[in-house]
Amino acid sequence: MAASPAAVAVGVAAALLSISSFAPQMLKIWKQGNASSVSLRTCLITVAGFTCWTLYGALIGAWPVVASNLACLAMSSGVLVMKWRFDRKAS
Repeated sequence: MAASPAAVAVGVAAALLSISSFAPQMLKIWKQGNASSVSLRTCLITVAGFTCWTLYGALIGAWPVVASNLACLAMSSGVLVMKWRFDRKAS
């Protein structure tokens, strides 16, 4: 069964918003060179969640779910990497 145009539009909007939601945090960390305000636990949980969503999408063959969550995983992993990098510099 094909998704309706409205469902596709909502799905695309959700994916784009989810993916882009990490950009402001990444820019702030990069500009300030400081990630102390970012919760490591939250980053780890977010990365784990997007990993699970990606695997779920693959298991059910929902490739739009896989693609959008892979992009979110990349962005959230970027925040996590910067958290580790800048926290190590501060130590």
